[in-house]
Amino acid sequence: MAKQNVAEQFVDILVRAGVRRLYGVVGDSLNPVVDAVRRNAAIDWIHVRHEETAAFAAGAEAQVTGKLAACAGSCGPGNLHLINGLYDAHRSMAPVLALASHIPSSEIGLGYFQETHPDRLFQECSHYSELISSPKQMPRLLQTAIQHAVGQSGVSVVSLPGDIAAEPAPDKPLESALVTSRPTVRPGDAEIDRLVEMIDKAGRVTLFCGSGTAGAHAEVMQFAGRVKSPVGHALRGKEWIQYDNPYDVGMSGLLGYGAAYEATHECDLLILLGTDFPYNAFLPDDVQIAQIDVRPEVLGRRSRLDLAVWGDVRETLRCLIPRVREKTDRRFLDKMLKKHADALEGVVKAYTRKVEKHVPIHPEYVAAVLDEVAADDAVFTVDTGMCNVWAARYISPNGRRRIIGSFSHGSMANALPMAIGAQFTDRRRQVVSLSGDGGFSMLMGDFLTLVQYDLPVKVVLFNNSSLGMVELEMLVAGLPSYGTANTNPDFAAVARACGAHGVRVEKPKQLAGALKDAFRHKGPALVDIVTDPNALSIPPKISKEMVTGFALSASKMVLDGGVGRMVQMARSNLRNVPRP
Repeated sequence: MAKQNVAEQFVDILVRAGVRRLYGVVGDSLNPVVDAVRRNAAIDWIHVRHEETAAFAAGAEAQVTGKLAACAGSCGPGNLHLINGLYDAHRSMAPVLALASHIPSSEIGLGYFQETHPDRLFQECSHYSELISSPKQMPRLLQTAIQHAVGQSGVSVVSLPGDIAAEPAPDKPLESALVTSRPTVRPGDAEIDRLVEMIDKAGRVTLFCGSGTAGAHAEVMQFAGRVKSPVGHALRGKEWIQYDNPYDVGMSGLLGYGAAYEATHECDLLILLGTDFPYNAFLPDDVQIAQIDVRPEVLGRRSRLDLAVWGDVRETLRCLIPRVREKTDRRFLDKMLKKHADALEGVVKAYTRKVEKHVPIHPEYVAAVLDEVAADDAVFTVDTGMCNVWAARYISPNGRRRIIGSFSHGSMANALPMAIGAQFTDRRRQVVSLSGDGGFSMLMGDFLTLVQYDLPVKVVLFNNSSLGMVELEMLVAGLPSYGTANTNPDFAAVARACGAHGVRVEKPKQLAGALKDAFRHKGPALVDIVTDPNALSIPPKISKEMVTGFALSASKMVLDGGVGRMVQMARSNLRNVPRP
C-alpha cells in the first residue's frame, strides 16, 4: 500500500472532523490537496468561480448545519480572495476551516511569484492562523485549528505550502479525538443570585434578544411570561425569537419597527440576551442593564452594564425561571404591545395602497408576496443594503425558516454565494437568494455554479438599477447621488443563456405567478423584478448621532415601509391583552 502524502492526511483529518465539502478554485499549489479530495469518497470538491464565493458558501453551510465547513484558495491571489467571506463567517460565529495554500517553502520570504504571507494576512479574521512548515507538524496543527474554529465558533486558517502538501506524511500518528461541538456554559451561582435579585426588584423588565437565543425560544417565552416582559430583538435574533411570541414588540436598530425602542428605554431593567447589538445609539443609558452571553469578550462593550453574566442563554434562563418571583402586574407589557400594534398599523398602508397598480413595483410588495408563497422551511439568504430592510420587515419566521445574511460584516454580494452553501446541505430544501442588482452583478459569475451543479437555488432579484442604500447614505449627508446608477442587462435573459430558468417581471400582477413558477422549477431559477428605486426606509427613532455613517433620512421621498404579516401577529397579541 502506497504511503500517504501530507495532503491525503490533511483531507482525512477534515473528514474525521465532519467536513463533507471543500469549496474553492483549483490552482497549482492546491493540486495535491484537490487530488487527495478526488480520491476520497467521503468529501467533495466544490468548484466555484471566485474564492470569495467559496468562503461565503462555507460560512453559510456552517450556519445552517452548526457544523464545521471548509474552503480553500491557492497561493497568493487565490487565497487572498477568501478574506471577505472569512471576515463574514468569523463575525457571524460560523465554524469555518480555511486552507490557504502557499508558495514553495524554500521561497518564502524571498519575493517569489505570487508571494503573500497568509498566516499574517488572516489573523484579524480568525481565531487561529498558522503556517505548516514541516510534514511532522501538520496533524497537530490542523487539529488545533479545527478545535479553535469549533470551540470558539469562528474561522481558523491553515497555510500549507504546495511542496509540503506533496511530501510523504510521517508514520500515521495516533488519532486524537477531535472537538466537533460546543458545550453549554452555566453562570456562577453569585451571578445567578444577583440577577434574580435585580429581576425581582424591577417593576418593568424588557428582554432584547440576539442570535444567542438560538435553541432557547421556549425558555425565553416561559421567562417572559413569568416576569411579564416585552420581547424585542435585533436582526440576527429575528429568526429565533419572533415567531409564536405573544410578547413581541418588534425590532430595534437601523432597520427597526414597532415598539422595541420604547420597550428598551421605558423599562426599569433591560436584559440583553445573546446579542452583540452594534448600535449603541439605540440602547438606553438611564436604566439598569444586565447582559447574558456565552462570549465573555462581548459583555459590556456596547453599553454600560450593571451585571455581566457569562453563560449560555438557554442554560441561564433554565436557572432563573424557577427562582424569580412571578410578576402579576402586566401594565407595562400591555402598554408596549399596544404601542407595537399601533406602530405597525400606522405603516402597513405603505405597502398595501395601490401596490397592485404601482409601476415600477414596490419592493415591499415583492417581499410580502415572497413571504406568502415561499416554503415554510425555506432558507433565505439576503444581500446587504435595501434587501436587508425588506427581509427584516416582511419575511416571517416560524421556527423552521432560516434567514442568513452578512448582518455583522455588512458585505455586498453575499446572498448568492451563501445560497450555494445552504443548498448543498440539502438539495430538497427551498433556498431563496434575495439579491439586489448591485450585489448580484458583483459576483454574478457564480450563478454558473448553480447551473454546473444543478442547484435548485431561486434568485429573487430586486432590480432598481442603483445602489439604493448608498444613494440613501448620500441623501443623508446632503449630497447628490453620484456613481450609484447601474446600467443592467435583462438578467432573466442572462439566466436563460446560462441554462437556467429566467423570467423578468415588470408589473405587479405578474409577480405571484412568476415566483410560483420559479419555485416549481426543479433547477436553478432567477426572477428579475424591476422595482421602484425611491422605496427607501427609516427606523422608528432617529437622532443626529444615528445619522452619522449610515443611511437614515427624514426626507419626504423616504417611505416608512410596511411590515407584512407582522401586523397580523401584533393584532392577535393585542386581542389577548386582558381588559380591566
